[in-house]
Amino acid sequence: MKTFLVLLLVLLDVGQAHGDLHRVPLRRHQSLRKKLQAQRQLSDLWKSQKLDMIESCTMEQSTNEPLINYLDMEYFGTISIGSPPQNFTVIFDTGSSNLWVPSVYCTSPACKTHPVFHPSQSNTYSEVGSTFSIQYGTGSLTGIIGADQVSVEGLTVVGQQFGESVKEPGQTFVNAEFDGILGLSSPPGYELTFGGYDPSHFSGSLNWVPVTKQAYWQIALDGIQVGDTVMFCSEGCQAIVDTGTSLITGPSHKIKQLQEAIGAILTDGEYVVECGNLNMMPDITFLINGVSYTLSPAAYILQDFADGMQFCSSGFQGLDIQPPSGPLWILGDVFIRKFYSVFDRGNNQVGLAPAVP
Repeated sequence: MKTFLVLLLVLLDVGQAHGDLHRVPLRRHQSLRKKLQAQRQLSDLWKSQKLDMIESCTMEQSTNEPLINYLDMEYFGTISIGSPPQNFTVIFDTGSSNLWVPSVYCTSPACKTHPVFHPSQSNTYSEVGSTFSIQYGTGSLTGIIGADQVSVEGLTVVGQQFGESVKEPGQTFVNAEFDGILGLSSPPGYELTFGGYDPSHFSGSLNWVPVTKQAYWQIALDGIQVGDTVMFCSEGCQAIVDTGTSLITGPSHKIKQLQEAIGAILTDGEYVVECGNLNMMPDITFLINGVSYTLSPAAYILQDFADGMQFCSSGFQGLDIQPPSGPLWILGDVFIRKFYSVFDRGNNQVGLAPAVP
């Protein structure tokens, strides 16, 4: 399996807090989870993907980029590749390191429902020719690698290598609202910022947390508290801050205990709670680098309406990441929505602070 690094990563210099920032507005789309809930097809999808939501998902050692909870990937931005530019809607994903878009040579059904890249229409394209293969938790793709200029809101990288997918088997990407992924989601109006950070989006000061392993943006957790009690990671554990995972995930047996602690029960393929019980549910606190990051029930319970009725599902999901990478907890969008996150590649650290609503 060949992988290729995306150079358009994150903050080039965190000292440029007030410098020349490049802002990418994020758009919200209805999630596939919500669509399937409305059509009463969610449990059928879990079965077709052979996902047992009681024991949840296991990611094999060969999986490079976890993208398990793709059903709630709702926030996307636009990039362009080539000259003249060809536009694509992508997920900006800190949980993977690859940039790919569909190729004009792709014959899979998924490629017929999305824009495709035309190498012959770009004056700056050059063929690299090597092949790549990516295996996600619920889908895969293969293709070839090319190089061209890639632009994100005025920030352009010349000669950037990227994947041109030629096979996207199965149904995973057919119904996806995004065209591809830019390896690197949040209420409407939020944004992705390159080149620095914007203090107006958070309160207080950033807590800089060292990266413990240079692969994913991996950091140390000092403990996970349910109400006033530390229930998990009492002796420390590892987690990643991941924009490409919608929920908060952890080892399946731990998450099952957590679901029980908040009163969530398995219904139609996912864990749900009584919406009227939110004021009686405990806060969940993540202890990181000496600072407490607390999520209220309103923050970790996903509220929606289906068939005219209010529906409340748990923001936690089991995911067993095997050694040598795991076990790992993943702090996905449920966490990131509440805590402004800065990914400082130059100093190998993650900055966290309470987000300003």
